[in-house]
Amino acid sequence: MISGKYVDVSVYQKSKKGNHFCGDSYFFIEEDQMFLGVLADGLGSGEIAKESSQAVIDIVQQHKYKTVKQIIDLCNKQLIGMRGAVMGILKIDFVDQTFTFSSIGNIGIIILEKGCKKKRNIPSSGYLGSRYRGVKVMTEKLSEGTNFIVFSDGVKDKELSEYYFKDYNVERITDAYAQYSDSARQDDTTLMAIRYKGEKG
Repeated sequence: MISGKYVDVSVYQKSKKGNHFCGDSYFFIEEDQMFLGVLADGLGSGEIAKESSQAVIDIVQQHKYKTVKQIIDLCNKQLIGMRGAVMGILKIDFVDQTFTFSSIGNIGIIILEKGCKKKRNIPSSGYLGSRYRGVKVMTEKLSEGTNFIVFSDGVKDKELSEYYFKDYNVERITDAYAQYSDSARQDDTTLMAIRYKGEKG
């Protein structure tokens, strides 16, 4: 687990059964005025999928101060001619007290406030590296104690209904997921648990 001034993050990741490379890549950073978290899933699995998902992360790192929409568009342009990838992105603005999120393809985002499921993001269809029809970008007011669960398609719907996702401690969420989920993953699996602790930390 990484504990920042305002945000805690814990990540579970496991490659598809039989694969050395995980096709998922992730990145997160907290700075004085913002937090940015990204999860990318390269199409397919193995080393080629990893190459595509890592290309997304490289772009995000270079352009972290741009808007969510601008970052997604840059990633799409970069991946043309490659295998392609899907992604989910979350940006928290500590100054405006808002969060902005979007996803394309099969990356899911769940938002929980005080342990209650507030909403599950419906990803935009398509994938990066194609002529996708654009993405939905949502901005909402930020509440202290909000948890964000960002996950790739290796996480099954039935697993998301488990009680431990309502825990306020992100490390306990990923530890419980690792313990109770299927051990032999049929897909590359990444689950990021992110908690906004608030101004008091």
